[in-house]
Amino acid sequence: MEQLEKRLTELEVLYSHQVQLVEELNDVVADCSLRIDQLTKENRSMREMLTSLAPEMTESPDE
Repeated sequence: MEQLEKRLTELEVLYSHQVQLVEELNDVVADCSLRIDQLTKENRSMREMLTSLAPEMTESPDE
């Protein structure tokens, strides 16, 4: 019975660590999602500015 209790305690500790890790990873994913949204908006804004500055350009100046 002692081995079973020890094993149960180990599993509870592992589970607790996994819950904490999942919460931390969720926070990272949420932060990344917000940053991606910000970068997407910035990219869209820059593309609109470029289009308004040089609407006649259809090719890259290097081509």
